[in-house]
Amino acid sequence: MRRIILALVAAIVVCACSSIDCPVQNAVYTNYALYKSNGEVDTLRDTLSVLTPTASGRDTLVFNRGVGLTSFSLPISYVNPCDTFYFGLKPQGDNTEWIIDRVLVNKTNTPRFESVDCQVAYFHTITSVETSHFFIDSIVINNPNVDYDTERKHFRIYFSKR
Repeated sequence: MRRIILALVAAIVVCACSSIDCPVQNAVYTNYALYKSNGEVDTLRDTLSVLTPTASGRDTLVFNRGVGLTSFSLPISYVNPCDTFYFGLKPQGDNTEWIIDRVLVNKTNTPRFESVDCQVAYFHTITSVETSHFFIDSIVINNPNVDYDTERKHFRIYFSKR
């Protein structure tokens, strides 16, 4: 009788376990689409790299040597109210120097709980974006909500005449 009760208790405990699927990757990314001043999709002919400073004061490369692309994605910090990115553009040619634009992305951070079994994730609302205008003419917020949707374009980047 004791074995039957133990078997029933074990079966109830096993059946009571959570079946929530936690996201394997709970990082969210911002997506940038490239456009010409006339509104047409732009293709990057030059080389683009993006760095961001870390809390320790060192720079981290988050996008390396993109060429021939019309869009790209960058990670966004979990809890910083403002993310700083350094966009480096190296025009084609052997003796050209890198041109650097600083981009500031201001945002709010909202913790998101899937389940007590999962790590907390952060979704974001982009409140503003600024740039230094060396090779970027402007950046427009296309969709301010940043979550797990990897297809949504958050920004439109318009480059200066190159």
